[in-house]
Amino acid sequence: MKAFFTATAVATTATTLASLASAQVPGFDISGWQESTDFEAAYADGNRFVYIKATEGTTYTSDKFSAQYAGATEAGLIRGAYHFAQPASSTGAEQAQFFVENGGGWSNDGITLPGALDIEYNPNGDTCYGMAAADLVSWIEDFVTTYESLTGRWPTIYTAWNWWNPCTGNSEAFNDRSPLWVAAYSDSVGQLPGGWPTHTIWQYNAEFPQGGDSNLFNGDESRLKALATGEE
Repeated sequence: MKAFFTATAVATTATTLASLASAQVPGFDISGWQESTDFEAAYADGNRFVYIKATEGTTYTSDKFSAQYAGATEAGLIRGAYHFAQPASSTGAEQAQFFVENGGGWSNDGITLPGALDIEYNPNGDTCYGMAAADLVSWIEDFVTTYESLTGRWPTIYTAWNWWNPCTGNSEAFNDRSPLWVAAYSDSVGQLPGGWPTHTIWQYNAEFPQGGDSNLFNGDESRLKALATGEE
């Protein structure tokens, strides 16, 4: 995720965040790039959730994931795993299976968020992975339906308007199933992709104090817990 937006990151103003604080819950996301994270400090600062990178494609597993997941749990955070998609390398079903087998599953324990599919700019080549929009939509469908069949939950989809619009043709195929985690490094969420009527999580900068990216959950803490339990 960090490679996706760092160059264009713009910190959200303190005034804007203050106005949202009563209605939204702060959180963050991290990956193996973060050598250490002070989860207790994050919780003390008011953060209540974190997404942690577990896998990429079908060959990469984060060697930091287990320790990060345990640290988040011990600090009292609601936590979940995310998968960085590499749609040109293998099928969506294969990557969903790999994700679930390596930390991306879901448990109905009240503290586990549904796994997230991070689908964004190709960090190693063509923006849309050299794939036509229809093929990318089919790939995402393959991932989403496989994940649901394995876990009983629809995965969250992390993306941004300026990737989703050109690369999927602004597909509206997922807005009635998968919660939207939208990246928009500005002082507002802005235009949402894919016909989603609202966002569930907003990633608004890459400057989280304990490392990683800053996020806001779109609702109060009871709704965040409902997302974890599947009662949203």
